[in-house]
Amino acid sequence: MGTVAQGPRKVGLIDVGGGLRGAYGAGVLDRCIDDGIRFDYCIGVSAGSANVAAFLAGQKGRNLRFYADYSARPAFMGLGALRASGSFLDVEYVYGTLSQEDGEDPLDVAAVREAGVPCELVATDARTGAACYFDVAELSAGDLGAIKASSSVPVACKPYRWRGREFCDGGLSDPIPLRRALGAGCERVVVVLTRPKAFRRKALRDKAAARLAAREHPRMAELLELRASTYNAQLDYALVLERSGVALVVAPDDIEGMGTLTRDRNKIVALYAKGYADGAAIAPFMRRS
Repeated sequence: MGTVAQGPRKVGLIDVGGGLRGAYGAGVLDRCIDDGIRFDYCIGVSAGSANVAAFLAGQKGRNLRFYADYSARPAFMGLGALRASGSFLDVEYVYGTLSQEDGEDPLDVAAVREAGVPCELVATDARTGAACYFDVAELSAGDLGAIKASSSVPVACKPYRWRGREFCDGGLSDPIPLRRALGAGCERVVVVLTRPKAFRRKALRDKAAARLAAREHPRMAELLELRASTYNAQLDYALVLERSGVALVVAPDDIEGMGTLTRDRNKIVALYAKGYADGAAIAPFMRRS
């Protein structure tokens, strides 16, 4: 687990992920590639970890293929994945079979490193509940374990076993890691959400998931119980920073009913297009900084 070195930076990027809603963030970051935008620090959570990695690699369009096309495959998600892997969403297929060096659509890890941008990927230790921040430099062509760890959606995925530990979605412990970005030296931060700014999580929706996790992972269950309050508090903080000019919060005005695991190609592509259009706000924010 790496620690990003302290030093003078200007603008950071946070992509909070959100399952297949991450297509919105993919659109935002593809717009950044087209606009020639370079951030001084990046941090990705859950599906946002894959988004920022492909962004640093300059692989425009790669993430959209995963959300819009590969997600329809039984091996990616659904009963086929459940039978094969024990998880409804199979991170080994997504970030192994498809994404590794010999995969169908590999992440260009060499290009990620050559970008030279400090970048962290957030996961949650399923046993302790602690937020874990992996340096993107820990990725290799044959091991995208940090992305798998960050993207293991609670209940939909079994906790991901890696390096002798179990990990789950980084959104449980640090869903909008603004304090991490500011602590890394960022003066301003672009925050990419995949729900409208007005959205607030309801605690009730996480209670069933908490009950399912409680027996084997009690600390994870506690985080699920607190998920709504944690997310809502961090979102409120982001909006305070936006009003003061420190943050730019890029968020869809409507997600058209898209849930974390909604496999509707038309909606996914529309959300990507919305993100691409909304990403136009980033260049002026960068110039002001």
